[in-house]
Amino acid sequence: MMASHSDTLVVFFGATAGANGGKLGSDERELILLVWQIVDLHENKVGKLQRTLVQPDSADLSEQCKEETGLTAEELCKAEPLESVLQQFYQSVSAELKSLGRSSYTLCVDGPLLIRQVLHPEASKKNLVLPECFYTFVDLKKEFQKCCPNAGPARDLTLTSMLDCILLMLWVLPWYLYHKFSTFETVNYKFESGACSKTEAVDSETVIRARGLPWQSSDQDIARFFKGLNIAKGGVALCLNAQGRRNGEALVRFINSEHRDMALERHKHHMGNRYIEVYKATGEEFLKIAGGTSNEVAQFLSKENQVIIRMRGLPFTASPQDVLGYLGPESPVTDGTEGLLFVKYPDGRPTGDAFVLFACEEYAQNALKKHKQILGKRYIELFRSTAAEVQQVLNRYMSTPLISTLPPPPPPMVPITRDCIRLRGLPYTAAIEDILEFMGEHTIDIKPHGVHMVLNQQGRPSGDAFIQMKSADRAFMVAQKCHKKMMKDRYVEVFQCSTEEMSFVLMGGTLNRSGLSPPPCKLPCLSPPTYAAFPATPGMLPTEAAFYQPPLLATPRTPQAPAHNPAPALAYYSPQLYMNMNMNMNMNMNYTTYYPSPPVSPSTVSYFAAPPGSVAAAVAAQPAPSILPPQPGALVRMQGVPYNAGVKDILSFFQGYQVTPHFHFSLTHSLTHSLTHSLIQVLEFKNK
Repeated sequence: MMASHSDTLVVFFGATAGANGGKLGSDERELILLVWQIVDLHENKVGKLQRTLVQPDSADLSEQCKEETGLTAEELCKAEPLESVLQQFYQSVSAELKSLGRSSYTLCVDGPLLIRQVLHPEASKKNLVLPECFYTFVDLKKEFQKCCPNAGPARDLTLTSMLDCILLMLWVLPWYLYHKFSTFETVNYKFESGACSKTEAVDSETVIRARGLPWQSSDQDIARFFKGLNIAKGGVALCLNAQGRRNGEALVRFINSEHRDMALERHKHHMGNRYIEVYKATGEEFLKIAGGTSNEVAQFLSKENQVIIRMRGLPFTASPQDVLGYLGPESPVTDGTEGLLFVKYPDGRPTGDAFVLFACEEYAQNALKKHKQILGKRYIELFRSTAAEVQQVLNRYMSTPLISTLPPPPPPMVPITRDCIRLRGLPYTAAIEDILEFMGEHTIDIKPHGVHMVLNQQGRPSGDAFIQMKSADRAFMVAQKCHKKMMKDRYVEVFQCSTEEMSFVLMGGTLNRSGLSPPPCKLPCLSPPTYAAFPATPGMLPTEAAFYQPPLLATPRTPQAPAHNPAPALAYYSPQLYMNMNMNMNMNMNYTTYYPSPPVSPSTVSYFAAPPGSVAAAVAAQPAPSILPPQPGALVRMQGVPYNAGVKDILSFFQGYQVTPHFHFSLTHSLTHSLTHSLIQVLEFKNK
């Protein structure tokens, strides 16, 4: 039994199979030696020195250990395991105290490392229950430093330096007659959860960042990893990613800088089979994750010693009674509905997340057994959670804007014309002919080369397509008449959009009912300078200028059309555009890259070879389109080009076509990265 100011001391010492001294416990090596001795202050007597070997799981000894202890692997193999040695220590001390007529003692150690960095972590990993005496102790170095402040910092003291002032035992016995130990070190039995306010002051010298945690780890798991060190109340903040899921990092706040420094020594120690990286962090980082201002959250977390469970995937119509019924009587929620916290958007809409309080571990375990069981028509995910995670999730959702951020509007002098349509939900087997048949009589309103199939990274149809119409009115009419019309047993959604929106999607952005999200190349600090704007080229329409980008071409040229019967300018996609999209992919951007197919029109696929009825009359009234309109150059996309293909191979492939003397070509960035897509830029040719 431990007692404050006891007249009986137990001086305790140990060594590991690795580093000792000031680095004791930093290399995660096991205990191999325990030494203890009882000092009777009342009778001024010293008991017998007890020395016991401990059998480690690995008997690989460091050179420092062999030199300082003189032990061999053969000796350790014959020793008892740690659990038996601890039991032997307890029985030996109890018997000797009984013979002295004592009932309590004070555990004294030469610095905190043996208790905090070795004994508690190893016992935790081996699921051993330590005697109560190892949760309170006296650090002789700190006590000596208070008595002899000129001896230097306590952490730098050694037995040799202390004995330079006075022999250890001669110092302890008479000094204790005039001085009672002023500081008793304690080890927390368990981690206490709690709330943290954003206005709270957090010392940056007490915070660390742990990285590489298993995604399912809880605050108790992290506290167990740092067993022996005292974490501040509510001092574990699990970090979440942009999707609200744990990202394997946590910020941990300790009670003082000494414990923080010992935590840094556990860098690359193991949690299960994973090693955990430990770095310094700041108080601002901790408050950003764990701090909150919501009174509702503060009231929810005000109940102490509660186990928090997070529920994810709840139906939006789920009520508190539905949740209580789902959890059942075997896992009662603390204070009924008061122990539930539903996460909502700022406008009050539910997010499908909720947090639940349980009074004990047994109730929480019963609740976790219902992981992925069905509520209504949805399965519900249940996880252990923390007070900091509650704050973080609430902060994230409450700060979410109700309207998605849109890209900056174009200059007022250039009005947006919604003369395009987007087809969504196309069958993956759909070809250009299927799209034209789907549009029926409206195909005559398609601009030349205005059909753009959207392909995915592998060059396969993504289920989307964009079509440029001759006017916004025609685009509106098509969207009204063809929306949700069937194509090969699937209904296809048709939306009216602008050329700019089409450009954003083809460059990797997203366009949905929630708004327009710019592609990565439009984001700050990632956009090449030439993406800042698409200047209009003389002789081109503003909407077409969004696709024809002279600064991105190898040799920019102004499109020219014959003086008689000018043809509409052709929309080009620069190979450099694809190259930059691939470069952005290598920057770990989480988005889907899309590629446009070569633009076509009904004329280029011979869809009007024999136009019937009214369609034929409408076509007859127009100038007969040629198979390939006059143009300064054509974009040819080649898939499956061999990696070792050169210029001569490509020119040989086009043998039979006449190439202009000043042609330019460019292999895309993706080819240099072993992808199978290649784009050949501005090959000007015509049939012999």
